[in-house]
Amino acid sequence: MARPHRLPSVVPVRAEQRGHKCRISPGSSGKPGTASQTLWCVFDLASKQRQIADLEKEATAEGFWHDPGTAQGKMQRLSSLTRQLEEWRGLDERSASLAEIVELAIEEGDDSLIESSAAELAEIVDTLERLELGLTLSGEYDGRSAFIALHAGAGGVDSQDWAGMLTRMYSRWAEASGMKSELLDASPGDEGGVKRATLQVTGANAYGYLRSERGVHRLVRLSPFDADHARHTSFALVEVMPEVEDGVDVTVSDDDINIEVFRAGGHGGQSVQKNSTAVRITHLPTGIKAVCQNERSQYQNRTIAMRILLSRLAEVERRKRDKELAEIKGDHVSAEWGNQIRSYVLHPYKMIKDHRTGHETSDAEGVLDGDLDPFIRSYLTSTVGAAN
Repeated sequence: MARPHRLPSVVPVRAEQRGHKCRISPGSSGKPGTASQTLWCVFDLASKQRQIADLEKEATAEGFWHDPGTAQGKMQRLSSLTRQLEEWRGLDERSASLAEIVELAIEEGDDSLIESSAAELAEIVDTLERLELGLTLSGEYDGRSAFIALHAGAGGVDSQDWAGMLTRMYSRWAEASGMKSELLDASPGDEGGVKRATLQVTGANAYGYLRSERGVHRLVRLSPFDADHARHTSFALVEVMPEVEDGVDVTVSDDDINIEVFRAGGHGGQSVQKNSTAVRITHLPTGIKAVCQNERSQYQNRTIAMRILLSRLAEVERRKRDKELAEIKGDHVSAEWGNQIRSYVLHPYKMIKDHRTGHETSDAEGVLDGDLDPFIRSYLTSTVGAAN
C-alpha cells in the first residue's frame, strides 16, 4: 500500500511555543509534558466532535437528500472530519502507550526495549508531522483533487522540453504521494516536450498541496537542442485548479458556453485520429477555454473538458477574491510573466531555490524526479495565518 505522503518534517513544539491554548482529549492522561497534551494543542477535538454530531443529526433529518449536491458536500465533510478525528485519536493512544513502555523500560533498565521503541517513536513523529501539515490546509477547496495546466513560455524548444519535464515531475510526485495522475490533454512540442498539457491529480488534499506550485518556473541549463551546448534559460507557467462540481461550487448556463469538436492531434490510436473526438469548450462571458482530446469518445472528452472549465472558473473567482483582499491590505500583487516562483539551475552548478520562501536544495535530480515535499511544506507553513 502506497504511503499517503512523504511531506512533513515539522518538529513538534509545545503549546507555549505556538501560542495556542491546549485542548486535552477526554480520553488522554492530561499530564503536563505528555505527547497527548502537545498533540491537542493544534487540534480542537471538542470542536470537531461537535461538528460531527451536528452533521450526523442533519444527515438523519427528513428532506436531507432533497438537494443532492448540498447533501453530498456535507457527507464528504462528515467523512473528512471523522477520518481526522480517528487519526488524531489513534496517534494519541499510540504516544500514550509508547510513553508507558519507555517508562517501564527505564525502571527495569531494559535497553533492548528502549531500542525497539525507537522505531515506533519515529513512526509516531512522522505521522504527527503529516497531520500537523494537514492542519495548514484550511482553504475552501484544499481537500479536493486538482488539475495542473502547464504552458511552455519564453525559450522556444527548450521551454517546451521544460514544460514536459515539469509534467513528469508532478506525475512522479503524485505517484510517490499515493495519488493518481492522468494526462488529460497535451499539445506536443516541436522537437520534444509539450507546448501545453493538462494533468489531473486525484487524491485527498491534492489541491491543498499543489497550490504551492502555481506560478512561473525558471530553468537554467546547457541546452540539449543547441549544437554549441550553450547555456539557456527557459520558462514554463504552472496553473493549479481545484476540481469542482457543477451546480454546487460553480454554475454555468448552457447559453454561456460554446462547444467545438475536432480531430485529436495527440496520442490515442488510429480511432482517435480519424474521428472528431476532441472537444474544446469556451466560456463566452470570460473567453476561458478548456480542451480534452485524450479519451476515445467525444462524450468522455466533453465531460472532462467541462470539469476543467469549471475548475478554471473557480480559480478565476479565487484570484479575484485574493486581489480584492490584497487591495484592502495594501499589498502590491503582480502576475507578470517574469515573476518566477522557483528557479532550477542545472549549470554551472546545481541548485533549486524557491524565491517565496528561500528554501533551496542542491538535489536537483531528486526534485525533478518528484521530491517536492520540502518545497510544498515550506510554502504551506509560510502562509499559515496569511488569510488574517
